[in-house]
Amino acid sequence: MIWHLIAAVFAGLAAAGIGLLLRTLSGKRLPKWIVPLCGGLGMISYQIHMEYSWFDHKQAQLPETAEVISSDTSEQVWRPWTYAFPVTTKFSMVDRNNVQLGTSDGDRLAQFILYQFERHYTDVVTHQPYLLNCDNRELVPLERDTREPQIDRMRTLRDTSTLLSTVCDGA
Repeated sequence: MIWHLIAAVFAGLAAAGIGLLLRTLSGKRLPKWIVPLCGGLGMISYQIHMEYSWFDHKQAQLPETAEVISSDTSEQVWRPWTYAFPVTTKFSMVDRNNVQLGTSDGDRLAQFILYQFERHYTDVVTHQPYLLNCDNRELVPLERDTREPQIDRMRTLRDTSTLLSTVCDGA
């Protein structure tokens, strides 16, 4: 986060320098307030760029075998431009190389870890192991330490689920 603050300050200084250059080139006909205005616009532009490039930047850091399952966008009052162009703030992914396929009682089973990335003032990464019955689409979270199934949190996926096709067919 400190690096983003430093980058925003330098973006503001660079944009203020452009405003100062424009004022000088105009023979000082532009008003003095053009310099801080350009500086502020430079800082806001940097912040907007960082927000919209976060998802692509994180995807570029993932291994080639990682597949994004879902992504969520959000709108925020203090960022009015997100109402026109929602920004991606969260996504989930599975690494296809780490999917373990097997069978039990004639059913195809897949054990995998689902990673969730969230953009806050610092990035938050959470992971949860799952067991998926590929034949009847039942998804069961596993305890992180013991790998015991949490049957009370079981849910059934839709036929069109990206998670189902990625884990069962893509691995």
